[in-house]
Amino acid sequence: MNAAIARLCQLAQQPSRRIVGLMSGTSLDGLDVALCRLTGHGAATQLALEQFATVPYTDDVRRHIRQVFAREQVSLEYLTLLNPWLGRLHADMVLGCLRTWQVSPADVDLVASHGQTVYHAPAHQHQQPDFTGLNATLQLGDGDHVAQGTGIITVSDFRQKHLAAGGEGAPLATYGDYLLLSSPAEARLLLNLGGIANFTYLPRAGADASAAFSTDTGPGNTLLDATIRAHRPELQYDEDGRLALAGRVHPGLLGVLLDHPFFAAALPKTTGPELFGPAYLAAAQAQSGTAALGLEDLLATLVELSAAGVARSVRQVFGPGGPLPAVYTSGGGAHNPALLGALRRHLPGATFASTDALGVPPDAKEAILFAVLANEAVAGQPVALGAGRQRVPAVTMGKISWPG
Repeated sequence: MNAAIARLCQLAQQPSRRIVGLMSGTSLDGLDVALCRLTGHGAATQLALEQFATVPYTDDVRRHIRQVFAREQVSLEYLTLLNPWLGRLHADMVLGCLRTWQVSPADVDLVASHGQTVYHAPAHQHQQPDFTGLNATLQLGDGDHVAQGTGIITVSDFRQKHLAAGGEGAPLATYGDYLLLSSPAEARLLLNLGGIANFTYLPRAGADASAAFSTDTGPGNTLLDATIRAHRPELQYDEDGRLALAGRVHPGLLGVLLDHPFFAAALPKTTGPELFGPAYLAAAQAQSGTAALGLEDLLATLVELSAAGVARSVRQVFGPGGPLPAVYTSGGGAHNPALLGALRRHLPGATFASTDALGVPPDAKEAILFAVLANEAVAGQPVALGAGRQRVPAVTMGKISWPG
């Protein structure tokens, strides 16, 4: 037997596995690195988060990614080069974290590498007649380069199996959320406020798992961050929502922004900065006569847009006046008081807490979830969730790269 396959069989039979989960989101803040101990698999999965860090991206790294990020036309040569370059960069960042934590790579069983999404193209969004009905997404940061650079077996490219089985490649949070965070005591809504906002609905543990699903709801931070960079290039984001809190919502602009058909589309659905980018905002400003709107008022309106998108999707599930499950927040937007305040206004009666209350630090949650997916790829079975309208394929996700 190939020695690498023998090693993988050994890992699958171990009672637990030490896995480094990696996540680089659309906000391009940096690489989230979570060192996890995962015991068991499936519904018996238990997680211990041993270490976590976000390794910030330099301005140069962000510049490289933005050359291809959410762009319809790019240099094919540049895109090709960026794939191994990011893989090597992420490998170096992993090794740097392990040195800081005084953990030897030999003591890590797997790396779970999400890579960097640079383009998301669900069929409802791309509308290409030659590819009718075909969903696609592209993540860079080749897994072979991560494995070779770290010396650790790497599981990567998780989204392609989801696509191949009929999904849209996102959100993938349903699987890890269900395995780690379902509770017999309550139904839960796990709200991730990243570049794109999304939530996972979890019925009470022991109830019908087919009710569990995830969906995007629209922009989270992506338009806020892009607007800040356009007006204040020295800033990456609106820290603590200060500028948004100083502004006033413009109803006319908000109405035009919310008139996009995405917000009325059936759940689940996915989207990305390809749709909710500067061109979408500029067109809405032109239509509403708000091209000269001040930065604070513009940010206040975009915060309201993000909150309204979440609320509309939530109410599609639970009805206009129905009781809501407990809401647990994660992602960069969970640190934005302006956005959290708007969500409370739009979802009155809902209880809000951070995923910290569930034992999962909100900034580490997505990196942890990919560690869970890698654990399932090696030791688990396909997870059957969201049958029927939820369209959550029962698949095992991830491709395996050997370090040698």
